[in-house]
Amino acid sequence: MGRHEDSNRLAIGEAPTGRPRRPAGIGIDLVDISRVERALERRPRLAGRLFTEREIEYAGARRRPARHLAARFAAKEAVVKALGLGPGTSLKQIEVIPGSPPEVELHDEVGRVAASLELTVTVSLTHEREMAAAVAIAEGR
Repeated sequence: MGRHEDSNRLAIGEAPTGRPRRPAGIGIDLVDISRVERALERRPRLAGRLFTEREIEYAGARRRPARHLAARFAAKEAVVKALGLGPGTSLKQIEVIPGSPPEVELHDEVGRVAASLELTVTVSLTHEREMAAAVAIAEGR
């Protein structure tokens, strides 16, 4: 696959160098938004354990913050699956940066693992009234 002749966009599956990307893992997660709302109401410090300050600030500026936090929680779980990490992985080490498309920043141990495997992670988020979902794809550089 190559660049489209009439644009500078990359073809699907093409790395910026022109080499094909190596898919390494995929993860998906689905979250009930009301469960996240209830959990955050019962345990006010939970948000600080799961989300970065930037994520909390972003969600807090929205009409229904838990909807946005639930989507980020789903993305973090999907990233854990895509990278093949085990239970107990600190989700705060995975940060979802708002944008179109959103980006993922991997910190501390999760970042070191991804770097040692030469993997980058891409996510897609979605939510509606009651559910939030995310897909993560880990690809070789």
